[in-house]
Parts: sequence; C-alpha cells; structure tokens
Amino acid sequence: MSADHRYDVEVLHLLVSPAHAYFGRAREGAADVPTTDADHAELVAGKGIVGDRFYGKAAHMDAAVTLFAVEALESMAAELGAGPFDPLLTRRNVVLRGVELAPLLGHEFTLESGGDTVRLKAGRPAHPCAWMDEMLAPGAHKAMRGRGGVRCQVITGGVLHRGPAVLVSPVPLDPAKAGDANVLRPSRLP
Repeated sequence: MSADHRYDVEVLHLLVSPAHAYFGRAREGAADVPTTDADHAELVAGKGIVGDRFYGKAAHMDAAVTLFAVEALESMAAELGAGPFDPLLTRRNVVLRGVELAPLLGHEFTLESGGDTVRLKAGRPAHPCAWMDEMLAPGAHKAMRGRGGVRCQVITGGVLHRGPAVLVSPVPLDPAKAGDANVLRPSRLP
C-alpha cells in the first residue's frame, strides 16, 4: 500500500448547471442556461452533483464531475495574450487552485473541505470542445488540449465547499505543474 500525499488546495468555484450550454448547439450558439457558482455542492456516490446536467445519467456515471486547475486557464490566457478568462465559461464543475490533476487519472483520491470529505476516481481527461474558441478566445480550444482537467466518478458522496481544502492523493503531484499541458498522442484526424 502506498503512502498518501496531502496537498493544500483551494476550491475556487463549484459550477452546478441543470442543462448543457454548448453540447449539441453548433448552429444555435451557446444556450443561456441557469448556472450556479455554489458555496457548496452535494455529491452522491455513483450519480454526481445534485442538480447538475450529468447527475444520474448512465452515460456519465464514471465521469459525472469534472475537476479543473485554474492555473491551466491562467497559462492559456498568458499564451494567447488574452484574458483573464472566466473559469465558469469552461463549464468544469470544480475549479481548484494548487494541484496538478493529470497524475490522478485511474486513481481514487479524496477532497476534504469544510469538515466534509468526498472520494472520487479520476477516470478520463476532460477534453475541451470547440466552443472554447468562441467563449474564451480564438485558439483557446487548442491551448486547452492536454489541460482541460479530469472527469471523475463519485465513489463516496458528501458535500464539497468553496474555500480551503485538502486533496489526498495516492500518487505524488507537483502543484508547480498545475498549468502545464500534458503530452497528448497525435490525432489520427487531419
């Protein structure tokens, strides 16, 4: 059994939205959907965030909650000479400061905040959609590749709170790399 690694992080935003703003809307433009930047969010094991668009959807059980490092957004803005960008426009559920997320892929970890603990499993990368070019800045879609965050399954539910938190990881993380893009395999598409 490996030793746990503890990292002081900050939960900056908790996005909860009952509908998709970008998915399936290529012609219509982004939807104006109600979105909450909550002070706290209830997570339910095997279902996701109560009130969110992915909650209880069978196709998203293993990826119902998306974590994102705000440092990635800050690095993108600097590279593109734009910004600052509004983290809520990325449509990621949990925006954190102070953590490298990519090494968590395939691992269970916990987030402790406000006296509560939730256990998540990072199942796959959160790939950006082409809407980032329109919502953030031209070139943002490409800049976000490899640093769009991680999509997670809720293993043990609880409440996440905005503010100071601790991420407990089974693998070492390097907070200094939170804004770095991960190496991606070349696309097979032209």
